[in-house]
Amino acid sequence: MNQTSSAAGRPRGLLVAAPRSGSGKTTITLALLAGLRRRGLKVRAVKSGPDYIDPAFHAAATGQPGLNLDSWAMPPSLVDHLAAGALADADMLVAEGAMGLFDGVASEPGRTGAGADIAARLGLPVLLVLDVSGQSQTAAAVLRGFLTHDPAVRIAGVVLNKLGSERHARMIRQAVAPLGVPVLGAVPRAAHIVLPERHLGLVQAGETGDLALRLAALADLAEAHLDLDGIVAAAGTPTAGPGAAAALLPPPGQRVALAQDAAFSFMYGHVTAGWRAMGAEILPFSPLADEAPDASCDAVWLPGGYPELHAGRLAAATRFLAATRRFAEAKPVHGECGGYMVLGRVLTDAEGASHPMLGLVELETSFATRRMNLGYREAKLLAPSPLGPVGARVRGHEFHYATVTTRGTEAPLAELSDAEERPLGTAGSRRGTVTGSFFHAIARA
Repeated sequence: MNQTSSAAGRPRGLLVAAPRSGSGKTTITLALLAGLRRRGLKVRAVKSGPDYIDPAFHAAATGQPGLNLDSWAMPPSLVDHLAAGALADADMLVAEGAMGLFDGVASEPGRTGAGADIAARLGLPVLLVLDVSGQSQTAAAVLRGFLTHDPAVRIAGVVLNKLGSERHARMIRQAVAPLGVPVLGAVPRAAHIVLPERHLGLVQAGETGDLALRLAALADLAEAHLDLDGIVAAAGTPTAGPGAAAALLPPPGQRVALAQDAAFSFMYGHVTAGWRAMGAEILPFSPLADEAPDASCDAVWLPGGYPELHAGRLAAATRFLAATRRFAEAKPVHGECGGYMVLGRVLTDAEGASHPMLGLVELETSFATRRMNLGYREAKLLAPSPLGPVGARVRGHEFHYATVTTRGTEAPLAELSDAEERPLGTAGSRRGTVTGSFFHAIARA
């Protein structure tokens, strides 16, 4: 019997990481998830760091909800709490790092946002994915550096990715053999399944029409080129304690109308799960389908996503627009990033066409001239809002390409600082019951 089909007792876990972005982590992670699920394991997947898109692919590959763990934005007690919940009903926990294994921000040890922090805190051995295109024996030198860089992080195995030939694989295997690290995968360059991309990353899982076929092909890749038994054997027993849920964001009301479709999909699973655990009821609605938020709700939440790709349809969604305006006359409406842009008066798309939005704040934004805004943020709230009371501190991030063409006269929502505690000034807008900003909230500081 395969080790992968005989998991029993306590769940096992590992972190899939790499020296840098573009090494093939997501492809290998999805192949591993799909392959283990095909063998009958109940797998939970975790994304280290702020990312909405990869967890949706993880969920599709595992059949279980995706989850983010973030060592900078979440206090350690919340990391433990969320990890313990994910492990409660799983045979295997597979975490995927972001960027390079040790890449993070200048912060206190263990709270840099790096995947290495999550590996060390939860006792997850690392499966290191090495893109070996353009090199051979040098891969052993790279691996040697990872073995010695941080004694709190253990490299349990390596996957050689984007191999050019059997000879190429043989040369690297011979070079790494003295290091005592098992090669648990050898993936040819030609074996890769390419997932479509756009400006914020992969095209969303829900918009990838042939996703089931792609995941089946990735499971085939895992069976052919990954040592699934060896990977399960190399995994460790996670050490997450019970933790605490105190840093979860409070629900903005007892009943929350949540926009949810291809234009509004960037909502962290731990946030909505936390709302439900605190007794809130979430009522999804689709602005793209011209649905109105339920008028009996206590608050409307417009999350981020891709409204710039659907601006024409949103501008024509007269039922959604009128009902949300009426709702805002008496009850809170909050927008994050893309949702904030829809709160504004005008959204100009990449082709330069301007589309009227809700007009609940004076903000006007444009994708005709793009500028990337990216980084961790801590927000100090300047007024009560669906994010919390005045003075509350919330950690999260920004990632968008929109430019603000008109800021408007509304008071700001928050004072922002970056991960190194450098002040960034005020941000966001608030007018009556309406609040919004480009800031994506993750947890209370």
